[in-house]
Amino acid sequence: MKITCAQFDVIYGNPEENRKKALRWITQAAEDGAEVIVLPELWDTAYDLERLGEIADTEGRNAISFLSGLAKKHHVHIVGGSIAYEKDGKVSNTMLVFDRDGTLNGQYSKAHLIRLMNEEKFITAGSETAHFAIDDVQCAGLICYDIRFPEWVRKIVLEGAKIVFVPAQWPIQRDKHWRTLLTARAIENQCYIVACNRIGKDPANTFAGQSLIIDPWGEIVAEAGSHDETLLSADIDPALSDEVRSRIPIFEDRRENLY
Repeated sequence: MKITCAQFDVIYGNPEENRKKALRWITQAAEDGAEVIVLPELWDTAYDLERLGEIADTEGRNAISFLSGLAKKHHVHIVGGSIAYEKDGKVSNTMLVFDRDGTLNGQYSKAHLIRLMNEEKFITAGSETAHFAIDDVQCAGLICYDIRFPEWVRKIVLEGAKIVFVPAQWPIQRDKHWRTLLTARAIENQCYIVACNRIGKDPANTFAGQSLIIDPWGEIVAEAGSHDETLLSADIDPALSDEVRSRIPIFEDRRENLY
């Protein structure tokens, strides 16, 4: 399975221009043979939180039409990062996932909102996990700050996930945390972690890039730099998760009666 992360700079508060950017990167990734294409967190609006009431995507209609059409056209799976998704006057930070025929087959709203970026003042937190299949492989999604909550990650893995996708807008000042936390989540859950971060700046932050694909042993199989827009790709074998779990049976050795 060839997975490609589209690491790019997101234009602050400009969904129309960001769709143009996403179109170029998705098209290039598909032409390069990607089977699964992953976008960053809030690739449509960036963290222009104070204007979300104006620019959020009502019931995700624009993003759904856009990403569904590209998935079907190129016959690829698209893990659509996340968008500012408006419904009934509330905005969530929501991942949309599409299969090869353009069907929406997964949706997840970020459960943990980061106070350092005032997210909780403008966005409504999700409360449910979401699972989806990619070529019969069970997958799940997290969004950025979620990786600091290992209980949440363990929950989705216990529910079956072997590949965990993590779109993000992770700032550069905490880039060591980014790499360490993602590696730890892969090792302790014996799963693949596919993390797609953005680069560039907004009025308050500089972002780290360093998108990563990590295998169930915790080995980094692909890593992007901090400054360049790029496509990060790796061929992965989902069966490796089963192999690692059979060799070090942590799920069988858990003491659920103690914790």
